[in-house]
Amino acid sequence: MEIVVDTISLRVPAGQTAVLVKNLYLSRDPWMRDRMSKHDDSDPTVLAPDFVIGEAMVNLSVGKVIDSTHPDFTAGDLVWGMTGWEEYTLVMEPESLKKINHTELPLSYYTGVLGMPGLTAYACFFEVGKPKKGDFVFVSAASGAVGQLVGQLAKIAGCYVVGSAGSDEKVSLLKTKFGFDDAFNYKSETDLGATLKRCFPDGIDIYFDSVGGATLDAVLLQMRHGGRIAVCGMISQYNLEQPYGLRNLYCIIAKAIRVEGFYFTFYMHVYARFEEEMACYIKDGKVTVVEDVVEGIDSAPAALIGLFSGKNVGKQLVAIACKGMS
Repeated sequence: MEIVVDTISLRVPAGQTAVLVKNLYLSRDPWMRDRMSKHDDSDPTVLAPDFVIGEAMVNLSVGKVIDSTHPDFTAGDLVWGMTGWEEYTLVMEPESLKKINHTELPLSYYTGVLGMPGLTAYACFFEVGKPKKGDFVFVSAASGAVGQLVGQLAKIAGCYVVGSAGSDEKVSLLKTKFGFDDAFNYKSETDLGATLKRCFPDGIDIYFDSVGGATLDAVLLQMRHGGRIAVCGMISQYNLEQPYGLRNLYCIIAKAIRVEGFYFTFYMHVYARFEEEMACYIKDGKVTVVEDVVEGIDSAPAALIGLFSGKNVGKQLVAIACKGMS
């Protein structure tokens, strides 16, 4: 990766219907890794096009409208949506942007708890997981941007929740700050199956999967009859040349387990409901937010790479212009 310095006009070019956004916060998310690989155009598993070498990478961000020729946006509007890894982005499809409604909350929250990770946690858990009061819920990558919210939403729904994370510090956060009933450091456990059996002696009703691989394989053996597995990510697989081969898939039949994948764009129709509900949870103190913020666009590459070794605690984002916002 390289940083390219250039100059731009702070006006939308004449004749174009677009919005010029000054980026304030850039999100860092594991799904970006998949777009850094070369895919066959006919591959049905590709959810978004590959990044183009030589062009700015893109991801979700929070920004301020500097200029607009689109009737729905005016200079000064605060928005979130897909922009470049850059200080300013000319958004040619402004319909993809969403105005920020709760400016009384930190704007950075719209890269996380009130943005894509928050919607992912909310919609994937409630729409796919279908929780019932008293359900036993396991959350992998539980200290990340999505996992920390899933656990708290599960507690609000009256579930028993256990999370896994990659350090003792993160395990402590899950239990003391996010309200998980129990948690464990998967790097310290020599037998994941035995650990899950210890944490869930009566089995698991809902598994919120963000890692895939060996963890998913071990969970399948511990699922209860009629259990649900909501799959929103497979971070353990993204850097592998040869994906992990699951061995316990027969459990899906024997235990009548429902396994369903999730991609947040399929659930944008619930965003308005989610935003209001989550904003209330935050204001009422029912949801706690932890962010991992680095300063400056020069820090962006290392912040992304750090996601895959678990260096972040909470939502990883880059502050580009959080002071002044002018």
